[in-house]
Amino acid sequence: QVQLVESGGGLVHPGGSLRLSCSASGIIFRIYDMYWYRQAPGKQRELVGCITNGGSLSYADSVKGRFTISRDNAKNAVYLQMNSLKHEDTAVYYCNAKNTVFRSDFWGQGTQVTVSS
Repeated sequence: QVQLVESGGGLVHPGGSLRLSCSASGIIFRIYDMYWYRQAPGKQRELVGCITNGGSLSYADSVKGRFTISRDNAKNAVYLQMNSLKHEDTAVYYCNAKNTVFRSDFWGQGTQVTVSS
């Protein structure tokens, strides 16, 4: 049974930081590209960034320079370090694991991040 479990969300003031974690089980984690998405109220889900199974990184323009994705294959985990948070970063953040060779695509349940003064 595949599970992706996000944690680390919460309420933070503008300018603050949060670190989200996503713990995976039931998959060969190291072969998966890992994505972070977010969905704000009334908006479509959008890509935040990605770390490939080879460690290549990419980010949405809206978070470049503020957010950092990393992964620990030994712990089957991916992280999203979010700094200099803004009101517009408020959203539910989702972890996603993809492997195109095996046509596998798994999602976590999401964790709420609220940036408010």
